Amino acid sequence: MTTKEEPTVEQSLEVLSEALGKASVDLCAVRAAVDLARVDMSSHNGSHTRAIVRDAERAVTHLREAEESLKDVLKDIAEAD
Repeated sequence: MTTKEEPTVEQSLEVLSEALGKASVDLCAVRAAVDLARVDMSSHNGSHTRAIVRDAERAVTHLREAEESLKDVLKDIAEAD
């Protein structure tokens, strides 16, 4: 029988740091694409799929949840000092 070891605080923070680094690059790329699409769509005044609205709202919700989780991590780090 094997037991799964729990990650250390340092390991957890390392994984989080790597994920944040990747996310920051991805978010910058997505932001540029979204801004370009906004300009393009506003110049065409066409109808656009409701899926864009739905997915954009879902993404904003997830980003807000991520922001809250990251604030919690920073709070926990500050309290640990």
